[in-house]
Amino acid sequence: MKSLTLYPAIDLRDGRCVRLRQGAMNAATVYAEDPAAQAEAWQAGGCRWLHVVDLNGAVAGRSVNEAAVRAILQAVRIPVQLGGGIRNMAAVERWLAAGVQRIVLGSAAVKNPTLVAEACRAFPGRIAVGIDARNGFVATEGWTESSTITPLDLAKRAEAEGAAAVIYTDIARDGMLEGLNIEQTQALASQLSIAVIASGGVKSLDDLRALRKAAQKEEAGNIEGVIVGRALYEGRIRLEDALRVTSR
Repeated sequence: MKSLTLYPAIDLRDGRCVRLRQGAMNAATVYAEDPAAQAEAWQAGGCRWLHVVDLNGAVAGRSVNEAAVRAILQAVRIPVQLGGGIRNMAAVERWLAAGVQRIVLGSAAVKNPTLVAEACRAFPGRIAVGIDARNGFVATEGWTESSTITPLDLAKRAEAEGAAAVIYTDIARDGMLEGLNIEQTQALASQLSIAVIASGGVKSLDDLRALRKAAQKEEAGNIEGVIVGRALYEGRIRLEDALRVTSR
């Protein structure tokens, strides 16, 4: 049975580990004052990847929580994927040189598609595209702006440009504990050959079981993993149970 990669989310705002509700910066709950210590805890618990987002950076268009990200990279041995405020090749190169395994391009993928193509050529297998959907269209700039491109169109473009994966987030569900949008995730993955990582709204082990079941379907495409945040931080899902359900 195909396993899924579990990506615990470390969302950084003002140097702390937080979770937002539907991406609203004024609706943040602080879960850890020391993101590096939290990263170590996820690693010690058996996680094989970390998903890190610079929330301030996503809005500012440049890295803001650099000190916290570097502390995480120094604290763990497992691979880290990083998004938020990475808008040019210099930033891509700098973070990969610092030890990030995979860069997630979100707003830049919408507004500067040539950057995605250039980064994928320079660093094959190490670029993912973040697709954050609201009302049928992709949102940008830390979810504060809306575009006119659909998630499928952006995913197809990312695939053509050589991205290793896309991360699909249903903004309406993110941080709300309302359950994954498995139907849309599966529909997107079925149109692609590259990996799809699900995100937004995981509330229970049943969500993880349902996603893994969906991933087994031949027509579902390559659903590779799932990002989990608030449900882990609040103890609604125990890490060991999440790992068991997704990988065994």
